[in-house]
Amino acid sequence: MTSDLVFSKLAELRNEKAHPSAVPKSRYVGLEHIEQNTLSLLGWGMSGDVDSQKQRFYKGDILFGKLRPYFRKVVIAPFDGICSTDIWVVNSVLETDRDFLFYWMASGEFISSATNAAEGTRMPRAKWDWVSRFELPYMHPEYRNRCGRTLRVLDEKISHNRSLSQTLEGIAQRIFQSWFIDFDPVKAKMAGEKPVGMDDATAALFPDSMEHSELGSVPKGWAVKPLFDFKLDIESGARPKGGVKGIEDGVPSIGAESINGLGVFNHFKTKYVSEEFFQKMNKGKPQDFDVLLYKDGGKPGEFKPRVGMFGLGFPFARYAINEHVFLLRSRELGPAFLYFWIRMERTLDILRNRGIKAAIPGINQQDVGTIPVLWSNPDLISKFNELCMPYLELILTLASESLELARIRDSLLPRLISGDFQIPEEMLGA
Repeated sequence: MTSDLVFSKLAELRNEKAHPSAVPKSRYVGLEHIEQNTLSLLGWGMSGDVDSQKQRFYKGDILFGKLRPYFRKVVIAPFDGICSTDIWVVNSVLETDRDFLFYWMASGEFISSATNAAEGTRMPRAKWDWVSRFELPYMHPEYRNRCGRTLRVLDEKISHNRSLSQTLEGIAQRIFQSWFIDFDPVKAKMAGEKPVGMDDATAALFPDSMEHSELGSVPKGWAVKPLFDFKLDIESGARPKGGVKGIEDGVPSIGAESINGLGVFNHFKTKYVSEEFFQKMNKGKPQDFDVLLYKDGGKPGEFKPRVGMFGLGFPFARYAINEHVFLLRSRELGPAFLYFWIRMERTLDILRNRGIKAAIPGINQQDVGTIPVLWSNPDLISKFNELCMPYLELILTLASESLELARIRDSLLPRLISGDFQIPEEMLGA
């Protein structure tokens, strides 16, 4: 063993300034585009969306959110672009150290040390001069390479699961759009054509003409009814007297941070209620594939409804919802149809408009129950759920698997980075 491994010997701070006007049509990454704690990129903007001085980065650079470093916003850039000046652009001195360096910067020890020495009270920023002196016990370059490769395999699987889930949800979404918004099968029959992509029995469930309704032109015989008419169960969750602070174990309680889509769950912010409190709850105990709706919060004059869904066993056998969430289920509409109808932009606009009119931004049960629903017939709704539920089930399975992979990664990470854990050859195919 030689001298310790010094951060500044592995990492270089890239400081290449660029004005957005000088790099038109470049992708832009701000702090809002880097997901907290997950080491994932949520998306990006374009250089035309911003106007002040930014920083250049290149594919393979490490992007680290230096503002409030405790948020652990760290990603490897998947493309060239520009980013916020509140993001460090870090280049690995040796290409073979890139993954190791990335996971070192994502480790709890690095984040905690950077946070403790951050400058500023309200808007603390990590200091490069400070982190550049961080040290680890010396590790051979090949060991560092293997550490990074081991952790990268887990993140690549998580990324693959996310991409596949987006594809599956897109398929189900397109079916919903075609059948219940664009009415493609009805329009095909009106033109004397056979609806594309369905058997004769399914095609027979659609009429061959349109008529006017409060939602505009809709298939003949279909009716607009309030959501309440479909045997809607709507429940709100609860919070223990005294709150959940200090409860480190028990039954997970889902809040607004996890109401972001199919299986999108932020386990870093999980809150818990005691087993005793959970047993006494009369409502707010989700069943498999209930639709969850964020129902309140936001600035005056602003309300942003969010829709989500989990399956039980994701990744726990039971869970509760807190007081900021509605739980929705309808035996007549089924989970797939209900989920896509609630998350439809037209429905969300209705909820936004109702939510911002409240003295405290938010919606109530009446707001939700009076959402207009275009009702076709039970056989068609049943067919849609039969067709699309397998997609939703697989998405939730993949999301649950990704949570477990992230847990394994974050458990392995400190042991690998510190050199305490030896990697078997067979794990790396070496």
